[in-house]
Amino acid sequence: MSGRPNLMTPELKANPYPLYAELRRSAPVSQVDPGGFWAVARFEDAMFVFKNPQIFSSEGFGRATNPPWIGSNPFSESMIAMDPPRHGRLRSLVNRAFGNAAMVRLEPRVRAFAEEVVAALPLGRPVDMIPAFSLPVPASVLCLLLGLDPSLRMDLKRWADQLTTVTALGPADTERHGPVRQAIAEARRYFGEVVEARRCQPGDDMVSELLRAQVEGEALTDDELMAFLFLLLVGGLETTVNLLGLSLLVLMERPELLARLRADRSLLPRFIDEVLRFEAPAQGALRMTTREVELGGVRLPERARVVVLMGSANRDEAHFPDADRFDLDRPRPHAMPFGHGAHFCIGAQLARLEARLALDALLDRCGGLSPVPEPVAWHRSMVVRGPASLHAVVHPA
Repeated sequence: MSGRPNLMTPELKANPYPLYAELRRSAPVSQVDPGGFWAVARFEDAMFVFKNPQIFSSEGFGRATNPPWIGSNPFSESMIAMDPPRHGRLRSLVNRAFGNAAMVRLEPRVRAFAEEVVAALPLGRPVDMIPAFSLPVPASVLCLLLGLDPSLRMDLKRWADQLTTVTALGPADTERHGPVRQAIAEARRYFGEVVEARRCQPGDDMVSELLRAQVEGEALTDDELMAFLFLLLVGGLETTVNLLGLSLLVLMERPELLARLRADRSLLPRFIDEVLRFEAPAQGALRMTTREVELGGVRLPERARVVVLMGSANRDEAHFPDADRFDLDRPRPHAMPFGHGAHFCIGAQLARLEARLALDALLDRCGGLSPVPEPVAWHRSMVVRGPASLHAVVHPA
């Protein structure tokens, strides 16, 4: 391998796994572009980073997602960019909304959303499955949780996409700075209106709960509320939309799997786990070293910017035998599709629920999926991976 690989090239977004394998073999901790991040490619080293937040600070996420050309980004000020103990105090406010009891209450609503979306899919002709299938279910659930206007779900996705592309942009990408700043301004304005409406008339939604919540006896500030809403916007959409899109890709490439799942729906949780390992929607976690440290035989300086390549760690041959093969019968993997430790994704259980119910509804109506000649367009981000558009033909069951 010569020179620093650029993780954002179209070829690598379409298939980063050969590069990941080369990194694991020859340069498990090495610098990559854009930005000169130190990429961590092996599972063992990735776990070391996640287990030692006092050395690898989440402040690195905040700095990477709020470059000077943005001005201000509430997403970068959310708890995902915080270290313990402050992170834990804020996380406790929303833990209950994503626990087991909440999932039981949500399941009938999510199932109804999924069945409605699938019933509207055209059969026998090409359709872009991202806006037609992958987006509507998680967007509807997010609107339900936060009490948002469901008609804005395409705007919500556009805002979330712009927020996650920041890591792919440099100071010279001036043409793409404007849409990011515009998305942040629009989301801030809309969420500000939602917060003011709930202050006047509280409802049965998470925004109202956050307005009532207190941390160490004090209510959340307006900035903390806004940061929470930006985090829930991105977290509530990106993971599940990309998980569903990647699931469709796997099923199109392996029609025998679709037939097997149609015959035995109890395999869906296992299928989702293997998609999360094999085609991780969350590809990278951003950190910053608080002191000089050795990792993977490389000495990193203080304040080094680090990207943990979870997409690579989940295909590490040392941890997953025959890692580049999609295996529905693989023993339930101890992968890291949602991170690890204090910052383990708070919405992981909800993402799995949404994916299971959406795919279950699709399998009721779909007897097969055929790709069309139009190429897959991939989302540009260092931290998430998934198809931005995915055209296919849905064949009736």
